[in-house]
Amino acid sequence: MGQLRITWTRSGIGYPRDQRAAVRSLGLRRLQQTVQLPDNPVVRGTVVKVRHLVRVEELADSSTELA
Repeated sequence: MGQLRITWTRSGIGYPRDQRAAVRSLGLRRLQQTVQLPDNPVVRGTVVKVRHLVRVEELADSSTELA
């Protein structure tokens, strides 16, 4: 599986508490912070919940680039 680069781009102020909690569960603590997480269904589901607050980039899997 690949990796996802997730950047927090919009404030959670004014959004429901569960959406703010979802941003924190992704490991994001402050605006413009970026994290890399594995591309799996759990992370994808969390990203879908807060897609209006984050920017997501798919990173190629390094093991397939060598083949």
